Amino acid sequence: MSTDPSTPRLEEVNRPESFRAELERLRAEATGTPGGDPSPAGGTTDRTGGTGLDLVVRGERILVEGAFGPWEVGVRGEQVVAIEPLGTGLAAGRVIELAADEVLVPGLVDTHVHVNEPGRTEWEGFATATRAAAAGGVTTILDMPLNSIPSTVTPEALELKRLVAGPQAHVDVGFWGGAVPGNRDQLAALHGAGAFGFKCFLLHSGVDEFPPLTPEDLEDYLREVAGFGGLMIVHAEDSRAIDLAPHCEGDRYERFLASRPRGAENLAIAVVIERARWTGARAHVLHLSSSDALPMVASAKADGVDLTVETCPHYLTLTAEDVPAGATAYKCCPPIREESNRELLWQGLLDGTIDYIASDHSPSTPEMKGVAHGDFGQAWGGVASVQVQLPVVWTEARRRGIPLEQVIAWMATKPAARVGLSSRKGAIGVGLDADLVVLAPDATFTVDAAALQHRHAVTPYDGRELTGVVRRTLLRGAPTGDTPHGRLLSPG
Repeated sequence: MSTDPSTPRLEEVNRPESFRAELERLRAEATGTPGGDPSPAGGTTDRTGGTGLDLVVRGERILVEGAFGPWEVGVRGEQVVAIEPLGTGLAAGRVIELAADEVLVPGLVDTHVHVNEPGRTEWEGFATATRAAAAGGVTTILDMPLNSIPSTVTPEALELKRLVAGPQAHVDVGFWGGAVPGNRDQLAALHGAGAFGFKCFLLHSGVDEFPPLTPEDLEDYLREVAGFGGLMIVHAEDSRAIDLAPHCEGDRYERFLASRPRGAENLAIAVVIERARWTGARAHVLHLSSSDALPMVASAKADGVDLTVETCPHYLTLTAEDVPAGATAYKCCPPIREESNRELLWQGLLDGTIDYIASDHSPSTPEMKGVAHGDFGQAWGGVASVQVQLPVVWTEARRRGIPLEQVIAWMATKPAARVGLSSRKGAIGVGLDADLVVLAPDATFTVDAAALQHRHAVTPYDGRELTGVVRRTLLRGAPTGDTPHGRLLSPG
């Protein structure tokens, strides 16, 4: 990522007093009285008074307990309350009959989304990001703690972000806290305030107000987090290895790839594994791109280290060999690597070494992305994909003979379980939220970046033909649309 030279320094933006006036204003707007406690967005309402069903979905292919079958799904209020064999005849005021080419799957749970609001809403904001998520069958996102100003590194900053997000959320939203030098004593309070865990970097994050931890810091912070059962999620690239790599400039992608070598990732992942082993903490490696790291991840898991790993749609579907000159929409950190590397990532998913898939949706303005100049060294690193991630992954998985059931497990069930949401999200089941997606898995479309719902029309998937069309998204039983009705989530 490139540093934004206009960004205020850490000490100027991450202290509560620096944004106190805005926090008080939003508190007042949310409650009607200055200084009051805000209510969560949305809420659970039984619209039938406890009798009957609000909605029934019927179809030959509904994903229940990991397999497609002929079912009827009954929804009361915001939850699934009945799943019966097709033909049972469940009745409700609203009925959705799946077409012959449609399936019903749970809403995706994307645990890696950079919304950037407040502070950098010109890059992306909650209204646009969550609208795009809903259009792509994503019903839950977890927002990253950096690129917003202030960073989510204090309870007050988390409260501010919740107040900003609540009125705009088209899907359910949770929040990661940040782990940066100097805020170790804030982590327990952040956890208590509703943070799902804590993100840290082991090299410059791209923005000065979110500085990295050293390996020694990481060990101390993991020990702190282990004390209350929290989860540390790590951007794992070694800073010295990056500093010593060739400098990147110009429009040749191979120069950018050389500037972010696999070795940098491998070294940092080894640091995460050993510190998690020593401290007993729960750890998660973000956006794995280096297949070289898979054997040591597998070894750590076999040893009982509480470690999970995600990868991203772009690492599974794009290859370094195919990135055009100057196509900075493809730039991300770690980088998209070679085809041979991609093949091993798929194998890592299939054998369980990699646990799940998350988008790492990280947009910026076209100017920052370098659309005009095509210089990989100057462009912001991040792929915009929250709306198209399901068809992107499904298109490639289908080509490989991997069933849709497995894709949904990687993009909904497993991430929900790791972040503590499996009692509400990630599957179609009695007692779970009625987050339902009507998908035409064999229908095709061509991506038009200008028609996507996220803020800027920049994505490496522009013009790509994909398979899998999201025809309808229901959030807790209600159709997503122009009126936001997302809820703010906390773990547990």
